[in-house]
Amino acid sequence: MTSLLLPAFQFTSPGPDVPFLQWGFFSVRWYGLLIASAVLIGVTLSQYLARRRNVNPDLVSDLAIWLVLGAIPCARLYYVLFQWEEYAQRPADIIAIWKGGIAIHGAIIGGLIAAVIFCRLQKVSFWQMADLIAPSLALGQAIGRWGNFFNSEAFGRPTDLPWKLYIPYQNRPPGYTNYEYFHPTFLYESLWNLAVFILLLVLFFRDLKGKPPLKIGTLFLTYLIAYGCGRFWIEGLRTDSLMLGPLRIAQVVSLGSIAIGILGLVYLYSLRRSLPDVVNSLSSHTNDPARSSHK
Repeated sequence: MTSLLLPAFQFTSPGPDVPFLQWGFFSVRWYGLLIASAVLIGVTLSQYLARRRNVNPDLVSDLAIWLVLGAIPCARLYYVLFQWEEYAQRPADIIAIWKGGIAIHGAIIGGLIAAVIFCRLQKVSFWQMADLIAPSLALGQAIGRWGNFFNSEAFGRPTDLPWKLYIPYQNRPPGYTNYEYFHPTFLYESLWNLAVFILLLVLFFRDLKGKPPLKIGTLFLTYLIAYGCGRFWIEGLRTDSLMLGPLRIAQVVSLGSIAIGILGLVYLYSLRRSLPDVVNSLSSHTNDPARSSHK
């Protein structure tokens, strides 16, 4: 059992081997339940945001299917590739996604590829759709990180802080077996992503007032910067980072996302130019012609 100790509360996890629901041969794992919940909540939220921007909400639900098909396999592939020595010894576990082992950066890369293809086929603005998805993405990550808690994974270095996380002996990484309590880095990232979600919603609803209106792509670029900053410092606390030689891959990718976000905002607001897109305009899928020229 994994316990998360806080000054006034104690949370107890059933552990990675105990499903949320077991009915004969059918079982629902916590990890899968959280991912499914994040997708459902995210789609509902993005459809609501689409309506507020006078964009056809059916586009969001259609895009969501593409995102899932692109994100989940790429998230698993990304993780397996950087842990190949381990999975080469037990190839049957390569598809055992319910045991954990997906990388959010892989999911984002796969989702971006799928989104570009979808927007190209539907002739809609990639950046407008990205702005509508960004708050849901941050919220979904905040929810999904709790899957790490239930799987006793993605924790940090040993600590004696009041909110320390107890890790059972069998789940402790090599070199740390004599330590009992670790940084709950999944919690840090969940809270950070929740803060990013709130920031993006504030910007979104402020933009509806048009004082002054945000340029298309601003929300997604802000997400790249904000999430990248949080992930960079949190990753430095972890003991199970995916590595490429001496480099923590997540930190390298985070720095890249921060750089892309900053350069994009400079391009929009300093150079006063629109971001390159898969279409020349926002297409007829937007119901309000005035809103479809939103810059």
